[in-house]
Amino acid sequence: MKTKEKTEAGPAERTTTVTARPEPEPKAEGKPAAPAVEPAIRITGLRKTYGDVQAVKGIDLDIAPGEVVALLGPNGAGKSTTVDMVLGLSKPTAGGITLFGKDPYIAVREGLASAVLQDGSLIDDLSVRETLGMISSLHKNPMPMDEVLRRANIEDIADRRGTKLSGGQRQRARFACALIGNPQLLILDEPTSAMDVGSRRKFWESMRKFTDTGRTVVFATHYLDEAEEFADRVVLMRSGTIAADGTVAQIRALTAGRMLRASVPDATAKELGTLPGVTGATLRLGQAELHCEDSDKALRALLTKYPDAHDIEISASGLEEAFLSLTAAEEADAA
Repeated sequence: MKTKEKTEAGPAERTTTVTARPEPEPKAEGKPAAPAVEPAIRITGLRKTYGDVQAVKGIDLDIAPGEVVALLGPNGAGKSTTVDMVLGLSKPTAGGITLFGKDPYIAVREGLASAVLQDGSLIDDLSVRETLGMISSLHKNPMPMDEVLRRANIEDIADRRGTKLSGGQRQRARFACALIGNPQLLILDEPTSAMDVGSRRKFWESMRKFTDTGRTVVFATHYLDEAEEFADRVVLMRSGTIAADGTVAQIRALTAGRMLRASVPDATAKELGTLPGVTGATLRLGQAELHCEDSDKALRALLTKYPDAHDIEISASGLEEAFLSLTAAEEADAA
């Protein structure tokens, strides 16, 4: 049984998650103990430095088999550096990583893990089917070609050369290249960045079917609606550390309250942030977004101090608001 103990936190504070584990049951006479299930990803004390720059600052993270995890964070948070180390493309300065209990290089070589990266490329002179056939020949237990084409939704472009594919089609073809090895862990870096709305929807429909088979998926995305809709769990990175880790509901709860949006002439973000009932404020071109612990009190204070405020809207905080709030400390430190 797991219990979560959270502390309500402002943007610059941390939320502590405590996991309580039950005492193991006495081993039955003559009955062998059930084998422990290795995490799909286990990261312990992971650090990566480039000269004086600390890209990753000692993170710890376990991802269980079958989880769908969204990795979020602003540019420079350490997401891509962490993904590179998880895939064995870069060596940690300190700490360790295992995939299903194995070294990342071995896990990838054995086909347990695969990835779709932003800078991946295709062989231009080969058709998609030929490229997949070549990759398939390198794996011990590849996924059947027809199943890969169907799952990646590329049956209609299977015989096109790489040079004849649009950006969205190339991304779907790269996804197929990751699937052909029949991996248990799939890591996706901005998987739908070049896709239109319809292609994005079809991609995630395919991904649901893939994860329904018990596979593990970790994806980095700038589309927060994708994280909110498809992830079982969200890991938010900030300045090389993990700022928050939990379900979408738990991440949203870290900024419990409401969002007040309004056009506020002649205001500053600093002044708006000091209004009663307001826990954080941003201001862009006169458009204010106020994170509120008491939206009624905040609204009264806003109209008292800024009677010309208009176009006022109050809504429940979502994942985007939580993201902005939890990364606000970094922006304030950099200012």
